[in-house]
Amino acid sequence: MTEFTVGDRVAWVYAYGSYAEQIVLPAANAVPAPDDIPDDVAASLMMQGITAHHFVTEAADIQPGQTTVVHAAAGGLGQKLTQLIKARGGTVIGIVSGAQKADTARQAGADHIVLSTGAAFVEPVLDLTDGEGVHAVFDGGGETTFHASMSVLRRHGLLLYYGAVLGAAPMVNLRELPRSIKISYPVFRDHIPTREALLRHSADLFDLVRNKNLAPGIGHRYPLDAAAKAHRDIESRATTGKLLLLP
Repeated sequence: MTEFTVGDRVAWVYAYGSYAEQIVLPAANAVPAPDDIPDDVAASLMMQGITAHHFVTEAADIQPGQTTVVHAAAGGLGQKLTQLIKARGGTVIGIVSGAQKADTARQAGADHIVLSTGAAFVEPVLDLTDGEGVHAVFDGGGETTFHASMSVLRRHGLLLYYGAVLGAAPMVNLRELPRSIKISYPVFRDHIPTREALLRHSADLFDLVRNKNLAPGIGHRYPLDAAAKAHRDIESRATTGKLLLLP
């Protein structure tokens, strides 16, 4: 590959060992970072941005007028999902765990905010949709919210479940799925199976930033030697937005 030369700015995904001042990675994993996109914005977009883009364009294919639920709407991925859904003409009911996160989710574009932990969001969501339910739920909450998320979907609605990192995946009896709903476990690599797809989707994200339809939502920046603290802060669920490590 001769696409890059010494001194080029690049952004990347899936490079083990990225917690470092210098790394070696396959050139096929890197994309050119445009001159008008700052380093921190490019870094914040690659994994979460491509993930959110996959969810709303291919896994769910959100259409104008559709209503969605976004769990952890104040988080880095939640904010990007909200903005991309809004850019496609959808309505967002943002779920947040505390009042201090409500403003962050609202600023990202959420139309409605529901304060909830566990399954407490079910009744408010059904009230907001006149009992009909939503077209799609984006659920990274793990087993604690999985079954409740199914219960707020309308007929043929879609549950995008990506909470496996939070514990064992819930067991599902297909015969017990209500209202002919669908469940997807969207895998990141299925959105960028080729280098051409990686370049195309990352370029789309950069365009969304330029057009003011997507903001990086950076919550905090840490020096590289504070990586352990960054992880503790994530686990505390007290953070909002994308967290960055700076070499």
